[in-house]
Amino acid sequence: MTTLSLPRGRTLDLNVPQVMGIINVTPDSFSDGGNYFNSEHAVKQAMTILKQGATILDIGGESTRPG
Repeated sequence: MTTLSLPRGRTLDLNVPQVMGIINVTPDSFSDGGNYFNSEHAVKQAMTILKQGATILDIGGESTRPG
């Protein structure tokens, strides 16, 4: 079994597919228009994504917008 060690003694099983949710928290996000720049909205969306089955959560805090 291949696992990835995580903080607080947790592990992630890499032998089964994982679902990753992404929340872009930059104000100029071109994928969601900055909907989650507000921390309350971002946390609410994160909880929704996790309840829907995501096992990985990526918080996009740095813009990758060209130019």
